[in-house]
Amino acid sequence: MNLKNFAVKYKDKVKEWWQAGKIQKNFRITYDVVWNIILFFIIIGCIGLFFAGGTGAGYFASLVKDEPVRSAENMKEDIYNYEETSELYFADDKYLGNIRSDLYREETTLDKVSDYVKDAIIATEDSEFETHNGVVPKAILRAIYQEATNSAVKTGGSTLTQQLIKNQILTNEVSFERKAKEILLAMRLEKSLSKDEILEAYLNIVPFGRNASGDNIAGIETAAQGIFGVGASEINLAQAAFIAGLPQSPSYYTPFTNTGEIKDEDALQPGLNRMQTVLNRMLESEYITEDEYKKASDYDITADFTEPTPTPLDKYPYLTNEVEERAKDIIMKQLAEQDGYTEEDIASNDSLQEEYSILADRNLRRKGYKIHTTIDKKIYDAFQKIGEEYDNYGPDKPQTVIDPETGEETTIMEPVQAAGMLIENSSGKIISFLGGRGYDTSEVNHATDTLRNNGSTMKPLLVYGPAMEAGVIQPGSIVLDHHLNARYPQLPKDWPKNYTGTTHGLVTAREALKKSYNIPAATTYQEIVSSDPATNYLEKMGFSSLTEEDHTNASLAIGSLGEGVTVEENVNAFSTFGNNGKFVDAYMIDKIETKDGDVLYEHESKPVDVFTPQTSYLTVDMMRDVLTSGTATYTQSRLSNRSVDWAGKTGTSVDWWDAWFVATNPNVTMGTWIGYDTPKELTCNAQYPCSTGYSNRNIGLWSELVNAATEIDPSLMAPDNKFDRPDNIVERSFCRTSGMSPSDLCKDIGLVGSDIFNSKFAPDEEDNSLVSGDFVKVDGKSVKAGDKSPSEFTDGDGVSLNPDWLEVNMYDTLSDLSVLKPRNAGGAWDKVSFSAGSSASSDISDDGKAPSPPSSLSNSGTKLKWKKSSSKDVVGYRIFRAESKDGSFSLIGNTTDSSYTVPSKGAVYQVKAVDYFGRESSASKTIQIGKLKDESKDKEADKKKDKEKKKEEDNKDKQDDSSSDDGEQQSDNNEQENDEQTEDQNNQQDDQEDKNEDGSAEQEE
Repeated sequence: MNLKNFAVKYKDKVKEWWQAGKIQKNFRITYDVVWNIILFFIIIGCIGLFFAGGTGAGYFASLVKDEPVRSAENMKEDIYNYEETSELYFADDKYLGNIRSDLYREETTLDKVSDYVKDAIIATEDSEFETHNGVVPKAILRAIYQEATNSAVKTGGSTLTQQLIKNQILTNEVSFERKAKEILLAMRLEKSLSKDEILEAYLNIVPFGRNASGDNIAGIETAAQGIFGVGASEINLAQAAFIAGLPQSPSYYTPFTNTGEIKDEDALQPGLNRMQTVLNRMLESEYITEDEYKKASDYDITADFTEPTPTPLDKYPYLTNEVEERAKDIIMKQLAEQDGYTEEDIASNDSLQEEYSILADRNLRRKGYKIHTTIDKKIYDAFQKIGEEYDNYGPDKPQTVIDPETGEETTIMEPVQAAGMLIENSSGKIISFLGGRGYDTSEVNHATDTLRNNGSTMKPLLVYGPAMEAGVIQPGSIVLDHHLNARYPQLPKDWPKNYTGTTHGLVTAREALKKSYNIPAATTYQEIVSSDPATNYLEKMGFSSLTEEDHTNASLAIGSLGEGVTVEENVNAFSTFGNNGKFVDAYMIDKIETKDGDVLYEHESKPVDVFTPQTSYLTVDMMRDVLTSGTATYTQSRLSNRSVDWAGKTGTSVDWWDAWFVATNPNVTMGTWIGYDTPKELTCNAQYPCSTGYSNRNIGLWSELVNAATEIDPSLMAPDNKFDRPDNIVERSFCRTSGMSPSDLCKDIGLVGSDIFNSKFAPDEEDNSLVSGDFVKVDGKSVKAGDKSPSEFTDGDGVSLNPDWLEVNMYDTLSDLSVLKPRNAGGAWDKVSFSAGSSASSDISDDGKAPSPPSSLSNSGTKLKWKKSSSKDVVGYRIFRAESKDGSFSLIGNTTDSSYTVPSKGAVYQVKAVDYFGRESSASKTIQIGKLKDESKDKEADKKKDKEKKKEEDNKDKQDDSSSDDGEQQSDNNEQENDEQTEDQNNQQDDQEDKNEDGSAEQEE
């Protein structure tokens, strides 16, 4: 049967069944069965879905049950609480750079970010960012599936919102609980922040690998600057695509190594491939056109990678480190105070100090503070340039160093190091400083961290200032520059020594400071040491490293300390004199602000009264002389502006290890120091030559720094005004022997001086150091001349030192009173008798006998010498001369010494002693010097006789012819001429011998 016949046959059959209703009935039964089955499975499926959903919801709820319900404000606070690098500023808000950090980040706002960046980030990280409510379910399911099947391609399931939650609120922990919380919080955050706020926060927190210096960076602004050297608003399409690809794997895709070098070609390729992926997604999302895509794909992004930029630590290492330390200290104290601790608690508890130091350091590097300093950028830059280029530090010297690992000894050539600081007197602002000759030569900040003895710069701070404050001395007070062991037995015998090794007698305090004599400083300090000037003055002026022994050690007066003092402390202390006697602690951190501009800290200067204005001015006036006629006169040839009212002090420490100069003017105080890191002498010799002495080398450095700062800011460095002279400063006359008000006798001989005084301590008691009358020296003592005492032996102009005054001052204990006479003094001082000891004339008894004659008369050339008479009342010696041995003697001179230089040779001499009562001894033995005149006459007569005899003999032998006669006559004439020449030569030889002998005598004298 063919198919056609089959269709015809059954067509009619089906029609029949249909008309009979059999088909409808059977279909209804099948439909009912199938539907019931389907419905059953639908019901079962729904029940299963509800069960699964409920179970899932229950599980989800269990995962987030411990997550607190966060308010919108709390979530915003957490989101914006990202680490941001703190910034440093010079004075006047001049940007210095970022502080050191493990992660560099600079915040920006969305309106300052290129649209290319925004589009690239969205297209790459969250294509449905604009429409979702914090999560994309299908993306989560896709991510779960990819994770479960270990798919090679993993697209991730986190939206930008979720990534923000993960980075700022949660952790990177991989767990269902963390993911559940992330989803919940992301949906909450979408209700708290706008899309722009979420995108802005994301762009500020996301890490972007490393910058061209090798530092870890985060935030779009930091990335743009650190990778391409442009701002975030200036990024082009290709740069945006490259940067947007970095967050997926910052360390893998970053173009720089951890040392800041560009990776090699192979290592760069993953980042370039990732950039291409970003461009593809931007094209797919229709953020860019085909043309833009092609141009960006062909763009050579490697040509845009920026060069490393010097960090503040690279360019300003001394300053950056110093500011960080000071800022950390300020923040540490604030944090501790917030927790109820005081500065004393922190200082006395190492554990607390360590804990809050760590917290402060963390805040400093993460909180995005703006740290404003007092440092003037131009002056600071000039100081660093001078520090590196100054050409008169002196020679490098050998130093043995030991390798800590191998123990091997090697010798290096160690350079002279230097430091300086400039401080504003009234405020304490540190305007600038010099930490060293360069960070590459030494990383130590010698201005703030190096403790060294400050030598004679200590004298005005510890000795003269405090002593004037106490009224012990004034500028015109007389001090003795000679050891007086009997008066100061507490001092080591004959200590200290002056720089030159010589002493200078009675000098004013002004002169002693100007010339930096050590002995007057040490003895004056002994007059006030019991009042503890170290505590009452030095510690008030910021000296922080004094030891217990420093408070009593005599050596502190000349700047020899147990530990030492920093350049900052020394200069800061001197600024007290520039600030009318008020100390203001120096500071470098002016203000610290939060990233939002709130003031976290602002410095407040708190002046401390140290000296009265009168004492301060008197000290300044004394120190003016140091520059004009004292130990710092080298400044006069080095300063570009010598009209400035500078007052200062030089200083040299023990063994010439340190050279200092600190000076102040009405506005600022400037100080410098030079020395070797390993202390050694700054002096030079043939092996280590110098063009100037070490003190002038340091003064030269000081002058160059001052000149540079003056050129930059003359109003600060070179004020027109002088130091103000306060009330109650008066000018008074005084006697140069005692410092007391001059007596008529002091005036008559011209020993009156004048100076300025605090009116409270001006001299009002009349001088009693001098007494009038003629004096003679008897047995080493000065006594009043008697009626019969020979006037030629009186000492001075009838003026001597008063024995009572000598006794009161214990000068009578000196073995030789002549040490009281100022060195190289003349004029009026020559009118005063300076004899060893003193007594009255009544102490001398008359024995009625002539004194014994001097003995052992001898000579050295024309200088006579003899032993003194054995008589105890001898006042001097008379010298007599005779032309011949048998001639009469006449008086040619007198002396109180035991030697005398005679006027010429060719004579006989003798000496007689003369006693207090005018009696003359018998003559000493005679001594002949040179040839006598009668001896010369005898010799001439003999020569004449010889000539006449010779002439007679020659006449007998004359010949008759005239030619012979003429020749003979000529011979006689020649012979006579030769004899005369020989005689002249002999006389010249004698004269030369006399001159040689005279020269020998003068040399011996």
